[in-house]
Amino acid sequence: MPDAPKAFRVGLVQMCSGRDVKKNIAAATALIREAAAGGAEYIQTPEMTNIMELDRERLLPALRAEGDDPGLTQLRFLARELGIWLHIGSLALLGEAGKPVNRSLLISPAGAIVARYDKIHMFDVDLGNGESYKESANYQAGREAVIATMPWGQLGMTICYDLRFPQLHRALAKGGAKFIAVPAAFTKPTGIAHWHTLLRARAIESQCFVFAAGQGGMHENGRETFGHSLVISPWGEVLAEAGVQPSVTFADVELQRLDDVRRQVPSLRHDRPFDVIYAGETPPNEVAS
Repeated sequence: MPDAPKAFRVGLVQMCSGRDVKKNIAAATALIREAAAGGAEYIQTPEMTNIMELDRERLLPALRAEGDDPGLTQLRFLARELGIWLHIGSLALLGEAGKPVNRSLLISPAGAIVARYDKIHMFDVDLGNGESYKESANYQAGREAVIATMPWGQLGMTICYDLRFPQLHRALAKGGAKFIAVPAAFTKPTGIAHWHTLLRARAIESQCFVFAAGQGGMHENGRETFGHSLVISPWGEVLAEAGVQPSVTFADVELQRLDDVRRQVPSLRHDRPFDVIYAGETPPNEVAS
């Protein structure tokens, strides 16, 4: 049996997807080819690779079921042609229940879909600056965390707003993940405030490498995203970072680094059960409600 690989090259594809699915898939294809030409063995695209659209009346006619989506078919052929692990950060698709889903798909070098993950946490927020989003109005939330197997180890799959829920990332790490994917379309205001901090925190807490390909720039639908795709080590170090424009960002991932960090600070083995108690009068549970 051949020795397990000790390192691999990651390529993060940063995009500025618009409303035209064919143009977006063509743009993704060109950048994926660039990443493969640069030696990337695992290539990740951002959330909403195929379309960035908030208007339900514009969105729904553009969507197809997974098995009928021509863009996904094209990307599967591309993964096989290039011999790469291609992680489509997410596509807007029609789910099995007929409602749209925000779905991440991991494609093997054989062109097979080996894992799929539907975004669990919906981005329903009012940013207070005139920007308001209600993702749950358009998409069905997922209910299952997913860990996929690659040649270099286990990959925990998340999408964008999931980043704000550390319990998900901890569960993925406890389930065996060595890498966590966070393809995203972070807004510019939240990106400036929290993108680097949250990604570094999730990497440190989970003691995993974090791969986060982002959308960047001003989109046709009027939304501006932050970009700055990142690769982060289990120690919280930024190994590679993009700017704002469409691009490919590379990082070489040394697996020994993960083993060293987990041996140095074995926090994944130190979880202990505990109870939450209130001292004095019990306050109203506003957060839980």
